[in-house]
Amino acid sequence: MTSTLLLPADALVLLVGIAGSGKSTFASRHFRPTQVLSSDALRAMIADDPTAQGATEDAFDLLHRLLEMRLRRGRLAVVDATNVEEWARRELVALARRHRRPLIAIVLDLPFEVIHERNAVRPDGPRPRAALTRQTRWLRDSLLSLPGEGFDAVHRLGSADEVYSVRVEVGPRP
Repeated sequence: MTSTLLLPADALVLLVGIAGSGKSTFASRHFRPTQVLSSDALRAMIADDPTAQGATEDAFDLLHRLLEMRLRRGRLAVVDATNVEEWARRELVALARRHRRPLIAIVLDLPFEVIHERNAVRPDGPRPRAALTRQTRWLRDSLLSLPGEGFDAVHRLGSADEVYSVRVEVGPRP
C-alpha cells in the first residue's frame, strides 16, 4: 500500500534514522539536490571525506548557516543527518520556530538486521557495529520524545517496503 506524505513548501524536514537506514537515498528520490542539506556531503566538501568525523563540527556549522538562509527565504529545507539525539535536533527545532516554518520529522526506522546488511556493503565503508547499536538506542528514545519536541508532524516508516513505496508531495508555496 502506497501512502503519501504531503509537506508544506516552506517546511524544515528532518530525516531521522541511524547510519545506513537510507536517509540519503530517500532524500535523493524525493527532493531536489538544492533542498537537501547533508552532513555527509558537507563533511566531504570540507575534508574530501564524508566519513571524516573531525570535520563534523565545521560541517554542522555550515549546515546551520545554510539552513538559516533557506528558512529565512521560505524555502523547503531537508536535513539529511542521523538526527537521533534530542540535543542535536534542538537547534534545528529552534531555527524552524524562529522563522515560523512548519517542522516535520520523517523517521526511517528499519529493522537492525536490514541496517546491518546495508552497512556491510556501504561504498564508503561500514560504520562500526557499536556506533549502529548506540544510534539504535538513541532512535528508540527519539521515537518517544519527538512528539513533544515541537514537530508539526512525525512520520515513521518502519520497513524497507514502506520507505520505498511512500510518495512525497510538496504543497504549494504559502
